[in-house]
Amino acid sequence: MKSSEELRSSLRAIDHRSYPAYKSLAGSWSFGRYTLHIEHVQGDPFAAPSQLSVTVDRQTAGFPAGCWEADWNRTALEDYLLRRFGRQAGRFSHQAKGSGKSGVLAVTAPGQEVLERTDCEVRGGAVTLRFEVGFPANGRTINARELEKILFDFIPVCVEQGLLYATTPRGELAKVIDLAEDQQFIRKELERLELAAFVADGSVLPRESGVSDRPMGDAVPFSSPESTAVTLELPHRGAVRGMGIRRGITLIAGGGYHGKSTLLKALERGVYNHIAGDGREYVITDSTAVKIRAEDGRKVTGTDISLFINHLPSSRDTTRFSTLDASGSTSQAANIAEALEAGSQLLLMDEDTSATNFMVRDELMQAVIAREQEPITPFLERALDLWQKAGISLILVVGSCGAYFHIAGRVLQMDAYHAKDITTQAKTALEGRPAPVLSAPGFHLPAGGRVIDLSGSSQARKNYRGDGYRQERLKVKRFGKTAFSVGDRELDLRYVEQLADAGQTQCLAYMVRYARENLAGRRVEEVVAALMKVVEEKGLGAVCGSGIVPAGLTRPRLQEIFACFDRY
Repeated sequence: MKSSEELRSSLRAIDHRSYPAYKSLAGSWSFGRYTLHIEHVQGDPFAAPSQLSVTVDRQTAGFPAGCWEADWNRTALEDYLLRRFGRQAGRFSHQAKGSGKSGVLAVTAPGQEVLERTDCEVRGGAVTLRFEVGFPANGRTINARELEKILFDFIPVCVEQGLLYATTPRGELAKVIDLAEDQQFIRKELERLELAAFVADGSVLPRESGVSDRPMGDAVPFSSPESTAVTLELPHRGAVRGMGIRRGITLIAGGGYHGKSTLLKALERGVYNHIAGDGREYVITDSTAVKIRAEDGRKVTGTDISLFINHLPSSRDTTRFSTLDASGSTSQAANIAEALEAGSQLLLMDEDTSATNFMVRDELMQAVIAREQEPITPFLERALDLWQKAGISLILVVGSCGAYFHIAGRVLQMDAYHAKDITTQAKTALEGRPAPVLSAPGFHLPAGGRVIDLSGSSQARKNYRGDGYRQERLKVKRFGKTAFSVGDRELDLRYVEQLADAGQTQCLAYMVRYARENLAGRRVEEVVAALMKVVEEKGLGAVCGSGIVPAGLTRPRLQEIFACFDRY
């Protein structure tokens, strides 16, 4: 490994040369207290910035083992260090001048969730932080003096003030770790107390706006009805009272704009931990929960939807159903079947985003259209069996259909963002009213075992170079948080609503490419299990299949990995 002074000499030697000469700097350079890795050098000052990383060994970093030995603590520490380093980098970004992206010094900006990322990794107490730098140029001529400021003046400050325990503000990191341990404690308590979710009193559920995930400043703090109140004695925070949603079937009712969907959205994101100040720090949901909705036009391949759809006029087999353009009801049936295949124990649904004919058939419709002429078994007739026979819980937002009151174990009302327990009133209102059909014959869990088709045309071959033709790797491209392409295949994930970060979408794209290159001919569950094993044993960046681990990859849940391949 070369020294930092050798790097300085190399910099000065290429000053004023054409921009491609920057590529000679690639490699690892010792700065004493840390190692700087110049991993990828941009080809042009107007191209995406260069990727760099720094590694600080365990002794120099100095973080106590209690901060990184447990998975949840390590992820919280990594998230904290990324945000801390990012604040320092923000002070210096663009202070070095030049053309195009010259002077950029930045990390991936994390959101409100605490997620495992390639941007910061703590392994064995050593810290690796990945970031981007715009190598300065005047036009397309190297300005090495400006890059020297970044590498020798700015980055050392970022490391000293962002990645070392010795410079951590007193007590700040302890609060981060304490919160992570309290959140993990609640997750374990959900299992012990047989709860599907917990929403602490004082939580701020509404968000700032449709494009901002920050808490709304003047929101009504959440408060649990007395009948659903649970008090948990957290290891660090102490006693925390909140609403415990029991396993089973829970309805969230109320008028429009009163907070029903806001509560459900908070529960959707409760599968992730949140940073202090988010307002949802103590909103914790069963980690396997999946948001189910209708998804008109989605591709379905070999999915067993026979629990809900049978006896099609075309005599198509619904135990291995495929279509390139699913209807609302068919897509919702497939989404449930696939969520169960992914191990979900809790389904989250909103009447507003569900297919009406999938959810319920009223008495008049049943009188006009005979049951044997209707291929769809409404979800109303399967929900109770899913709970009683398979242990699958349901939290459902309702606004216009009262049929589900008949099967609900708990009915909550959101009234101007205040939660009320109206179970007794709902049950009283049912007295004397005829019950709809609440169960259907032939209950069974969907069959799995689907072999995934990972085929697709590959990239153009490289030119002949003396030892034969070589195949290029499939190109990966992400389109925001909602879609990506791998080679010739595009995938739309806009309705996989629990994807919280664009980095998760990027990671899924690499997982698809890894699977295409290494896991062809296997069942869906085998592909997902193999990917999870690679990540556990080799780290998140291993799915990229190259020596350089890119910044910006965020770990998706197992449920979202399944959802990705289901749509592939």
